[in-house]
Amino acid sequence: MPIATVNPANGETLATFDALDEQETERKLAAADRAFRRYRTTHFAERARLLNRAADLLDEDQQDIARTMTTEMGKPVKAARAEAAKCAKAMRWYAANAERLLADEHPEDTDVKDSGASSAHVHYRPLGVVLAVMPWNFPLWQVMRFAAPALMAGNTGLLKHASNVPQTALYLEDLFTRAGFPAGCFQTLLVGSGAVEAILRDPRVAAATLTGSEPAGRAVASVAGDEVKKTVLELGGSDPFIVLPSADVRRAADTAVTARVQNNGQSCIAAKRFIVHADVYDEFAERFAAGMRALTVGDPMEESTDVGPLASEQGRTDLEELVDDAVRAGAEVLCGGGRPEGLAGGLDRGWFYSPTVLAGITPGMRIHQEETFGPVATLYRVADLDEAVDLANDTPFGLSSNVWTRDPGETSRCVRDLEAGGVFFNGMTASHPALPFGGVKRSGYGRELAGHGIREFCNVTTVWHGPEPEVR
Repeated sequence: MPIATVNPANGETLATFDALDEQETERKLAAADRAFRRYRTTHFAERARLLNRAADLLDEDQQDIARTMTTEMGKPVKAARAEAAKCAKAMRWYAANAERLLADEHPEDTDVKDSGASSAHVHYRPLGVVLAVMPWNFPLWQVMRFAAPALMAGNTGLLKHASNVPQTALYLEDLFTRAGFPAGCFQTLLVGSGAVEAILRDPRVAAATLTGSEPAGRAVASVAGDEVKKTVLELGGSDPFIVLPSADVRRAADTAVTARVQNNGQSCIAAKRFIVHADVYDEFAERFAAGMRALTVGDPMEESTDVGPLASEQGRTDLEELVDDAVRAGAEVLCGGGRPEGLAGGLDRGWFYSPTVLAGITPGMRIHQEETFGPVATLYRVADLDEAVDLANDTPFGLSSNVWTRDPGETSRCVRDLEAGGVFFNGMTASHPALPFGGVKRSGYGRELAGHGIREFCNVTTVWHGPEPEVR
């Protein structure tokens, strides 16, 4: 993929960028390593001052950077503004809480004495230069989930962003520079995916974090494993949205629409498989399809737009192939099922797809096992909770899950048995700086956000002091 800004609303190429050559990449690697040697000794108060300043600047830039994100990957501009605001909030949260999250931990005195020590504690130290390989779908938020905790822990960062959001990637480096972070603390690498292996193998890079596809995760994990370097992976998802008889069906259906089409349906944690108990299936299906049908598809720069284009033409093609395969195999189209008609002003050249609901999904359909990255929902009817849990777990992914129930027993069962990194009851999955985020199975490993996220890229150091000498 060329490094370029291509407006997905009309297919127009707006800007292209040359990839860094080996000499320029080396210069940035050296700068990141030098910066770490100094920055790691700064106090939390100084890091917090810098991060809060960056948050203030991001608030000031919100409208402009929102329009840049929308231009580069097509999310509705109102969602882009919300993404920028969420990033600023997370930055301030880590600025306020990092010192507490990384405070020394002291075991019980009896355990210390049993180890033969006069004292012992756990101390957290930064690892070094962290390489972040990030996707285009949340071009600010995905980066900030790594950058804010990594910088507060005393690490430095190198960002290899997706090639279709280069202006957002360059903005991020500029943001941290304007905030006053020392030179080299956070840098953007405009390179293609083929350059990642050499960068990751460089001995100055201590660890890596990746959000993206399963193949990309496998590639980075393989190289990091060969180099014995720490990685955190957040990969795909095919999150279930379970609706049981005790649920508020109206609210569940309304929320289901938002949960499926957030970010034009291009979100790993978007609900994708809607698993509904037979007792409430008909009501839910009618309300859900009506809500999807009522969405406004169009120019993402318009405030009234609910669903913009997919980020790439290939992404739309992949989605179309999944839907067509399901329909040929007998799936019922409750709404959508193709490209929207009647788009004007050049939007007919954009990569739009209508909000779609498919029912009658069977295991032989590709869409049953593969992630749908776009505004397409699959709907299943189940007889009981056992069938719902089995179906929810019948996927190679395990990122998050949604369950709608008022029954405490059903709640406990789902917490125990759903194979996912999160279980959200009576609401849609969302990420928050205070809550750990990540998945199991082929959705990856490790955690972002909260204390778990900031400690992922720390050296957890045991500090042990032997017995005090006897006084003679």
